[in-house]
Amino acid sequence: MTVKMIDATQLLGILTLLTGVYSLGPQVLHVQAGEMVVLQCNDIRYNDRDAKLLWTLHTTRGENLTDLSPSAEQSQMGVLIHGLDLVILRASANHDGNYSCSHGNASRQFRLEVYTPESKEHDKRITYPSTCQEPKACTLLCPSAIDHTSLMALNITSNGVMWEKEGGSVPKNGYFASVDMKDEGFYTCTRSYLYHGQILNMTFTVQLFVLPQKRTGTSRILAPHHNDVFRVDLDSEVVIDCEAVGYSNFDEVFWLSGESFVETNSSLPVYYSLTQEESTDDIKMKASLVFKKVSKEDLSQPYTCKLESALQSSNFVTITLTQKARPVILPLVLCFAGIMVVIILSVAVYMKRKQNRRSTSLHMEQGSIIRGLSASSRGTSA
Repeated sequence: MTVKMIDATQLLGILTLLTGVYSLGPQVLHVQAGEMVVLQCNDIRYNDRDAKLLWTLHTTRGENLTDLSPSAEQSQMGVLIHGLDLVILRASANHDGNYSCSHGNASRQFRLEVYTPESKEHDKRITYPSTCQEPKACTLLCPSAIDHTSLMALNITSNGVMWEKEGGSVPKNGYFASVDMKDEGFYTCTRSYLYHGQILNMTFTVQLFVLPQKRTGTSRILAPHHNDVFRVDLDSEVVIDCEAVGYSNFDEVFWLSGESFVETNSSLPVYYSLTQEESTDDIKMKASLVFKKVSKEDLSQPYTCKLESALQSSNFVTITLTQKARPVILPLVLCFAGIMVVIILSVAVYMKRKQNRRSTSLHMEQGSIIRGLSASSRGTSA
């Protein structure tokens, strides 16, 4: 024998079919004082179609609103009843309380709470969500609590809709030719109605959510290139940037050391940090692989920058580190010093020889002068 479990909702439906009784917890309505309220009993389930629909305000007296005179008592209370709809023209503290509609064994309850703009209950009002996508055209729709057929039967006619936004402006009729992220926020729409010369209002709060513009393109890694080799010095700090471009908020760039994930913990000797910059066209991402102090073990590992994307297959580049060749400084210095010594000695020898030649030439000149003077003296004596 198979036992099938049913949930509470299914059980409630079965009981309704068997007994005709349908009763839920009270629907709580928060309404601002002075506004029109509509209580609707159109989703009630019943079996006895000949039974009379009754609206009741549960005060200490338990007033039966259905039996009130439409021309006098209902008008005095500021309520209208048409079919399954109970309309309160201008809500006030007198209307605050519990209501119910019943039809045979089926019933539904309402809890009406009337507040002023200054009260804390103002924050409990229902917010209706609306979603648009930039930069497309978008029209805000003001909710409606009652259909036009019921309004016409009650001699209530529409008098237009007015939109407002706290701290901002609203385009005409709530129409955005090109919606933008800055248009997000809470909007208030007021539906205005006319009833025998009276202006009746119903105010609703709409929260606009703007989805970012859809980006198109192929996510890819821009740098480095596959099999690039980075020459590094041991014990030095090295940063290698992996730059990528993405088109989805689910794209992700990260580093692998061999087959293991590199962590983002900056207290580790090797880690990576991620930065990204979003624009309307793409998402620029940069994963920086940081070596605080390059070790020999770091030179033995391949490092892979990987781009994971939810919209396409992933791609990656693998790089390696190699130690820079040590420059032979001492032999070069000695060679340079030797060349300088040779040059200096050559210059010294050259200058010495030049000086000796000058000295010899001077002695010869002096000897010639002396011999000439001696010859001249002998000729004079003769």
